[in-house]
Amino acid sequence: MNIAQSIRRPLPRRQSGLSLIELMVALLIGAVLIFGATTVYLNSRKSYGVSEAVSRLQETGRYAMSVIETDVRMANYWGLMKGASTIGGQAAQTAAAAPVATSAALITCGTNFAADLNTNLQGDNDTYQLSATRTAGCDALTDLNSGAAWATTPVATADTLTVRRASVFPGTVGAGTLQVCSSRVAGRLVSDSTACTGAPQGQVNNLIVNAYYIDRNSTQQRGLPSLRRKTLTSIGGVPQFRDQEIIAGVEDMQVQFGIDPTGVSGVVTRYVDPNGVPAGAQIVAVRIWLLVRADTGETGFTDARVYQYGDRVGLGVTGDLNAAAAAGVPYQPSASADASLNGPQHARRLLISRTIGIRNALGT
Repeated sequence: MNIAQSIRRPLPRRQSGLSLIELMVALLIGAVLIFGATTVYLNSRKSYGVSEAVSRLQETGRYAMSVIETDVRMANYWGLMKGASTIGGQAAQTAAAAPVATSAALITCGTNFAADLNTNLQGDNDTYQLSATRTAGCDALTDLNSGAAWATTPVATADTLTVRRASVFPGTVGAGTLQVCSSRVAGRLVSDSTACTGAPQGQVNNLIVNAYYIDRNSTQQRGLPSLRRKTLTSIGGVPQFRDQEIIAGVEDMQVQFGIDPTGVSGVVTRYVDPNGVPAGAQIVAVRIWLLVRADTGETGFTDARVYQYGDRVGLGVTGDLNAAAAAGVPYQPSASADASLNGPQHARRLLISRTIGIRNALGT
């Protein structure tokens, strides 16, 4: 290569950096991508939180309903007896106290509240009463789970439901527990089953009495409503009622009874409120609604839905289930005067319902 050719050879081009405009465009694209990724992440996290909250509501509702359903389905079961009308030792709630249920521990929730076997299902409509002779001691029972004193503060316009039946499995023969001794032809309510006599095929079953209601507070979290029950038990050989929490987060319960007016066909012809069962009619099914709420409020969410269920189908709405005017009125949480984060307005809810057939509606 000569000198002339070397001079004519082009020099390599110099590398240049990004211009200011190119840099700004790159930054803008990057910002858009980061914003998009952040938005997707936040929306996904929010959706996950909502899904998790709904799943917890469903779990709470399923559990609460499973406890009630198992109990209700076996109402009017009395061991080997067909129906409770011929079981001796029992007494109606309007009669004098039955000999086996005269102790203060057994009449605290009402005279013969434990011994009225012939009323295997009863309830209060939009109120909390349990029995016309309920004493103050019924609202100050010991909590069965914790052993601590419990002061009942029921939701004023929720229904109650009381179930009476014999235990599915035979009980242990002995004293200090209300039990039903039964054979194919006779039965008796006793507090000492060692005195039971009867045919060889006779058996002894524990008496089950559960009165379900909604309380404004939970033992787990004050201010969070819960499903509770007054339950018959025996502690230290003493038959007595105690209070028991089933699960927290149940805000309301509404009940209707499916009845057979003839009392012989076992077919539901209509549903009535708990206090509206006509004389001579047979309860053959129970329809229950449970309104379940989240344990905490959710920022940016307001529950403006109007909940209509049970006999909450009247005119207007209420934001307070404890107001006297809330009986029979649809519930709208956003109408609540409490606008705090953990108040009624900002909690998610799930309404579940179930119709339960009574297996022993016409006797076992």
